[in-house]
Amino acid sequence: MDLLKKTGPLVILLALQLVLGEEVARYDNYKVYQVTARTKQQLETLNEIQMNSDAYIFLESGHKAGDKFTVIVPPHKLADFAETLENEKICGWVINSNVQQSIDDERNRMQSKRLKGVFDWTEYHDLGEIHAWLDKLAAEYKEVELVEGGRSYENRSIKGVKLSYKPGNPGIFIEGGIHAREWISPATVTYILNELLTSQDSSVRKIAESYDWYIFPSVNPDGYVYTHRRNRYWRKTRTRYPAGCFGADPNRNWDFYWAVAGASKRCYAESYAGPKPFSEIETKSLSEYINSLNGKIQAYIAFHSYSQLLLFPYGHTSEHTPNHDDLNDIANATVTSLAKRYGTEYRYGNIYDAIYPASGSSSEWAYGAQNVRLSYTYELRPMGGYNGFVLPPEQIIPTGEETLDSLVTLLEESEKRNYFKM
Repeated sequence: MDLLKKTGPLVILLALQLVLGEEVARYDNYKVYQVTARTKQQLETLNEIQMNSDAYIFLESGHKAGDKFTVIVPPHKLADFAETLENEKICGWVINSNVQQSIDDERNRMQSKRLKGVFDWTEYHDLGEIHAWLDKLAAEYKEVELVEGGRSYENRSIKGVKLSYKPGNPGIFIEGGIHAREWISPATVTYILNELLTSQDSSVRKIAESYDWYIFPSVNPDGYVYTHRRNRYWRKTRTRYPAGCFGADPNRNWDFYWAVAGASKRCYAESYAGPKPFSEIETKSLSEYINSLNGKIQAYIAFHSYSQLLLFPYGHTSEHTPNHDDLNDIANATVTSLAKRYGTEYRYGNIYDAIYPASGSSSEWAYGAQNVRLSYTYELRPMGGYNGFVLPPEQIIPTGEETLDSLVTLLEESEKRNYFKM
């Protein structure tokens, strides 16, 4: 106790990591730039930097003139990056002058909250706390059954729950945390699960009891743990590859138009698609679990951050899906509903056009390989800004509230179009 008073929880955490031989990634004096590619040449320059240099972390990327890029630039690259902007006449400005300060503030709050042993939505939780909470729900509610979507590379459980009030309901699959650093995703998924169990709102009760819910807050558990212990901005899995690099992007690794667009073949790249489809045990085992449900799943909803977008297939091509008009109309109603509570504005559209070309994603695999006609991906708060993935915890509950509002609308609009049949 005296040690805690003198040093504080963050210092103790770092000391434990050093004892365990873990080197913590630090971002002292790393700066976050927001830049705009106004011409095709500027766009090509920024995309070339992203594809060929591992020194930078691209938090947001663009694929057409006028799009914004948000980039973390390390101290030793600041001069080079500034020179590139000047030479190419790219408009850019610093929106965060010290990334590490944001991370330190987040960790200090989490450690303080953790000492109280409370699971709520005023702070982010690590994997152990999320799994313990799921265990507690299964023990307290007869409607909740623990399920496992497989094991990770480091042998962690891909733990989820099935929530069912009566047999024979259409199934809805909710996936969170496939990209490790997107902490608002597992937080929002657990918030929604809690509301499906406890809310007295009639519209929430209706969707809770009308469907069987398969809810997985963190489907990339190794990566999520790594963001808590070692590197807050880690995105991928933790598979060890012979080249000496670690991990593949689990949302580029699914076996549907794998590596066709928006994925890298470079092992060190954040968008590395892996050496082959389903090379990552996390995606392979989760896909096998979904296969085992034998057509039960009628809607697949993935939660990511950030950008405030609601996306649907396709991502590998600009060609539209056969039910594009329905998906578009449902998305329009959904984001309109989301904005009512706090005025949060979302854009929507097919992945290829609304954000960037990207293939091998879980939501597109669900649509194309599993024939799940309702497949959506939320890119949650924020729209942009200097925090990016380090979203202040006071925004967790508002994010959960508005997202649940929108989910109610998404399902109501889908029912009107007769998408749920068993």
